[in-house]
Amino acid sequence: MTDPISDMLVRIRNGIKAGHAVIELPGSKIKGEIARVMKAEGYITDFTMTDDVPRVLSIELKYNDRAESAICGLTRESRPGLRKYCGVEDIPEVLDGLGTAILSTSRGVMSGKEARQLKVGGELLCTIW
Repeated sequence: MTDPISDMLVRIRNGIKAGHAVIELPGSKIKGEIARVMKAEGYITDFTMTDDVPRVLSIELKYNDRAESAICGLTRESRPGLRKYCGVEDIPEVLDGLGTAILSTSRGVMSGKEARQLKVGGELLCTIW
């Protein structure tokens, strides 16, 4: 697999379209950190990572009363063939603040809002709205 983060986002998108409550995917440290940011921003209910080898990341998707997902869209910004880096001034405002950008910085994986507060830039992994 050349891009595991893109695979994670596609599995989340497919799980939402199929109406699944929980999705399971191969786990890694970066995927766990992305899931942590998604939970902190309110896009997923919860996630768990097994310690067994191979690791499995389970993500509980969040839906409202009308069975609509909290996630309307996911896009992979930086990819193996074209990395996208942004300074603190260049961190995008997704849908004028209604969405979230997820960055990998020197201080770890965090949301764009957190990165602006800490005044750090980094690799723009994905955007969620």
